[in-house]
Amino acid sequence: MFGGQDLGIDLGTATVLVFTKGKGIVLNEPSVVAIDRNNNKILAVGEEARLMLGRTPGNIVAIRPLKDGVISDYYITEKMLRYFIDKAVGRRRIFKPRMVICVPSGVTEVEKRAVIDAANQAGARIIRLIEEPIAAAIGAGLDISKASGNMIIDVGGGTSDIAVISLGGIVVSSSIKVAGDKLDEAIVRYMRKTHNVMVGERTAEELKVKIGTAFPRETQVKLEVRGRNLISGLPKTLEVTSDEMIEALAEPLSAIADAVHSVLERTPPELAADISNRGIVMTGGGSLLHGLDELIAERTGIPVYIAENPISSVAVGTGKALESMDILKNTDINNERRILSGDLF
Repeated sequence: MFGGQDLGIDLGTATVLVFTKGKGIVLNEPSVVAIDRNNNKILAVGEEARLMLGRTPGNIVAIRPLKDGVISDYYITEKMLRYFIDKAVGRRRIFKPRMVICVPSGVTEVEKRAVIDAANQAGARIIRLIEEPIAAAIGAGLDISKASGNMIIDVGGGTSDIAVISLGGIVVSSSIKVAGDKLDEAIVRYMRKTHNVMVGERTAEELKVKIGTAFPRETQVKLEVRGRNLISGLPKTLEVTSDEMIEALAEPLSAIADAVHSVLERTPPELAADISNRGIVMTGGGSLLHGLDELIAERTGIPVYIAENPISSVAVGTGKALESMDILKNTDINNERRILSGDLF
């Protein structure tokens, strides 16, 4: 059985959440690191570093070491993980923590190894990986141990994971690199193309969160934003409407809906019938986009429900996996690393 310092980690492209036994989620911070290019010294991690995005002098760069759900900068990821582990359980610890870390369902063996090695270097004793859809389903409160179909859609920052789960394992799945980050990029492109205004990453995210929509709203909402006019080069303020956001986000949202449709097409008939009766469950920060559940429901003809705490579902599921690995016994994950001798569970 795991001890109090053992951790469940949702290592997300946009956010890192850490779950500890008995306490629940103890850390929720952006996956951002600010470093000084002159000496490679880390200046800030998490929320403090996020505030620096787009606002740093030449020698300081705020970067996100994970891209599309996988590690793009191994060294910075290891330093970030170490910082978050120390913050969650303290620097002074007798034993190195054991960890369960979630990864997208479509990652390669090389990408899995990179996560394991980074966690090892960051101070983990034993590491086991769990696929995001499994963790999301557990965290959303679904009983995945029975012989019946559950469909989960986890829309994170870097990837959207869609899976049909039965008997504790993934039957059919798809992981696409279209999620929150691609929605932000689509808004930046739209503002540049339609309004000749360049907006930053944080402004695009604000538009997505406050007025972004996938389905027409009953009442249109507006938001005033500032950017740089590409013609004059001067700052410009303009008003953007939610109807414009439908147009801006149409392409990436269509890709997510297509992936859901594709998974349903490959689902065995008996499980498809279960899903039709039970509905589809959505998790992840991206599921909070207004009307995304309605868009997928219209596309599939199946009711879509958003989990009670969609942002923390994966982290909670990863944490529960610390104690209840029996429901994962039939999964195809075979990538645990035993740094010390002895069984993991």
